[in-house]
Amino acid sequence: MKQVPILTPDEAAALVKSGDTLLGGGFGMTGNPVHLLHALAQTSTKDLTFIGNNVGEPGLGGGRLLLNGQLRKMVGSFFTSNPDAVKAAQSGAVAYELLPQGTLAEAIRAGGAGIGGFFTPTSAGTMLAEGRETRMLNGVEQVFIPAIRANVAFVRAWRADTAGNLTYRMTEQNFNRAMATAADLVIAEVEEIVPVGALDPNQIHTPGCFVDYLVQAHMSADMLGSSASLGSARKVSEARMNMARRAFQELQPGDVVNLGVGIPTLVADLIQPEQGIILHTENGMLGVGPPPADGGGAMDYPVNAGKIPVTALPGSSYFDSADSFAMIRGGHIDVAIMGGLEVDEAGNLANWAVPGKPLLGVGGAMDLASGAKRLIITLMHNDPDGTSKIVPACTLPLTAEGVIDLIITDLAVFGYPDGQLTLLELMPGATLADVRAKTDAKFNSEGRSARSEE
Repeated sequence: MKQVPILTPDEAAALVKSGDTLLGGGFGMTGNPVHLLHALAQTSTKDLTFIGNNVGEPGLGGGRLLLNGQLRKMVGSFFTSNPDAVKAAQSGAVAYELLPQGTLAEAIRAGGAGIGGFFTPTSAGTMLAEGRETRMLNGVEQVFIPAIRANVAFVRAWRADTAGNLTYRMTEQNFNRAMATAADLVIAEVEEIVPVGALDPNQIHTPGCFVDYLVQAHMSADMLGSSASLGSARKVSEARMNMARRAFQELQPGDVVNLGVGIPTLVADLIQPEQGIILHTENGMLGVGPPPADGGGAMDYPVNAGKIPVTALPGSSYFDSADSFAMIRGGHIDVAIMGGLEVDEAGNLANWAVPGKPLLGVGGAMDLASGAKRLIITLMHNDPDGTSKIVPACTLPLTAEGVIDLIITDLAVFGYPDGQLTLLELMPGATLADVRAKTDAKFNSEGRSARSEE
């Protein structure tokens, strides 16, 4: 059995050359190879292309490389969690490429598998598909995405044996598993290194043939950023809770459900274990439970897609981001409940970008919107200035075309029976006159067509 060399973080960082493309594992700071990235930040290496879900947090992980001016380009799905990344993109200091989260994960997996690329329905009809080859496959428009490979991958695992076999902990698989296969040089930062034979072969996630070097480094809470501990409870308006309660009514026992950030997360508080509703989070967990009662953080608990520590219910499972999005695109998620910025008469959704602001935060929205069997959108009926969010046709950048099944606002519930936007019911305290006055879109009501200007 081969023995993988064990390096210090500084020795590992010295293997990265200026101009290299670098894969950086992690979801936020969970499963992030922060020691390797911080060691690289101490070098003069520059002009790097950094590929990861995000570029760490300010001053942490890839965020330190960014502050040092060592990055030429960043490729990922959600950079808005790091204000430094937003600033760098706005100023043009760093080039960037935005990919949907599942597309990014699959492109890395394809690169590791020696596949040139793939077609996906995710992002079809949106600005992220502009300039890419598209085809109609089985009656569905799909976008071609080339595979991603890199010169070097920095990954974080929990344990390794001296042959380079890796095991990950909880939701720390995320992008690490695919990245460990998709680079010419793979360096794994691990919490513990054990002798060959100490790891159960059934529990190994990454076989040692993929790993070139090991670095042992202890993770501490101060390296976990916003996931280090559970944040304080926030106040929730009655209108938002009413929307969450109405969305919850749509769920059936046994449903596999993905909840977006914002109002949808409130639905989780309404679910009881005996109802058999299974929560999915796209960073790699099925069977998400409530936040830990002890206020613990990511050192002791998994995190959800909002980077919030959660508990694992009996029967839960962990997996990597590529498998998670295979569940989504493969039609294994029964219901997705998401927020929205705009929805329209054709069932189109816009929920990820506002003109004039950097387009840096698509995350998993496009994958979920096009892949879930049923899509429920929760949003306030109007912007603070009174502008209707339910419009004849979306003017904001689209997330997905013709995908919405149900819209729940603080005023009303809309559906699309027979393909027509239809008012199904009023929310507590709302009147039909309110809805007509505050809705720009044309909608059916009690068998009649109604428009706010009528």
